[in-house]
Amino acid sequence: MSLSQPVSLILSIASIATASALSAGPTAAMSAPSTYSSAVSPSAKPPGISVLAPDAESRWISFDLTPGNQLRFALTIDGRPATAILDTGVSYSVLSRRFADAAGLKVAPGGNATAIGGIVPIGWVATGSVSFGAMTRRGGGLTVATLPALATGSAEPVDLLVGRDLTGKYALDIDFEARRFRLLPSGRMPFRGKTAPLSISRDSLVYVSQITLGAAQLRPMIVDTGDGSSVTVTSAGWQAAGVANVRTTTTISFGLAGTVTSTIGIIPRLSTGELVARNVEVRIEPPGGFSESISAAGRIGTGFLQNYRVLLDPSANRMILAPGRKADTLPLRSTSGLLFGIDRDRLRVLHVMRGSPAEATGWKEGDMICGIDGQPIPRDYGTLPLATWSAGEPGRTVALRLCNGAERKLTLRQFY
Repeated sequence: MSLSQPVSLILSIASIATASALSAGPTAAMSAPSTYSSAVSPSAKPPGISVLAPDAESRWISFDLTPGNQLRFALTIDGRPATAILDTGVSYSVLSRRFADAAGLKVAPGGNATAIGGIVPIGWVATGSVSFGAMTRRGGGLTVATLPALATGSAEPVDLLVGRDLTGKYALDIDFEARRFRLLPSGRMPFRGKTAPLSISRDSLVYVSQITLGAAQLRPMIVDTGDGSSVTVTSAGWQAAGVANVRTTTTISFGLAGTVTSTIGIIPRLSTGELVARNVEVRIEPPGGFSESISAAGRIGTGFLQNYRVLLDPSANRMILAPGRKADTLPLRSTSGLLFGIDRDRLRVLHVMRGSPAEATGWKEGDMICGIDGQPIPRDYGTLPLATWSAGEPGRTVALRLCNGAERKLTLRQFY
């Protein structure tokens, strides 16, 4: 991303396309790098003034993890309640056009975004205030774009992507096990852990760090709380790493305007700063993909960060990671090979993973599932134990009822 015209914003809103989203099975992924140009230039707009309340230590903000593995929480925009995703991979926070229209906010048009798969229009809206936890920003404004529900992997869209412009001057303390975060003055050290470098990229204005993967040191790696996947690298970075004996398959990502297929595997070891992490799920983007388009080596997403208590303090040039109970354990992985989109009372097959049982038995993109082992698909499917079947025990046979009345049986196995 460049601050000169055309201005670039990184919209990395990604729900994971593996079997590790909460208790749910795999859902579609969304990862949308976008280059914004024309009349809307966020860097040229008034930035507003942010203040942190004196009692910031006690101002925890509760969040839930969406089916897409993103931190969703409540805030207020000009006094109106709204829902948001915490997204350190966004340089300038993005308001949904739906919310802006419903609130009667005056949106200045005149920009386009080159996103995965095509072009999307954007705008800009001035705001009186944005408040969450201990932080209030007076004045300034927000970029406006269409934020589809698919970005969170759930039926309901969010109203705002809270980006670097709202959080970057503070220390961001994320307690994943307690499902809460808070903003603190930079320099605070509320817990002890392993230290890794962290800064705000001069070009892209997002949080960046680095990793060592095999024989390669990869940087800049965007530290992206809006990306529900674990670690993503470019194809060139993967080749440079030279990691051997890793079984891989395919997965998909949905950008704001299209779809990309990536390779995915689980690697035995990587490091960032003082931290050595084991059994890490890694995506390899195709040549010319998201990360290359913004001159990044890849992304560190929530799928990785959620295994730790995390402090992101770019002003102090550090990220602190304290291992949680799930650190270094093998991640859940699909044993079916089917990646779904949840559509009320049915599951739509969005991708059939390479080398999977589903591929071997003829499943196709677009197949619709209305029942699992005799149970219909409930509206809250993504939050129920029922949704774990697609990452179930190898050897289990699952009866799947298609929406046309036919039934297919699928025997699960480990394939990557």
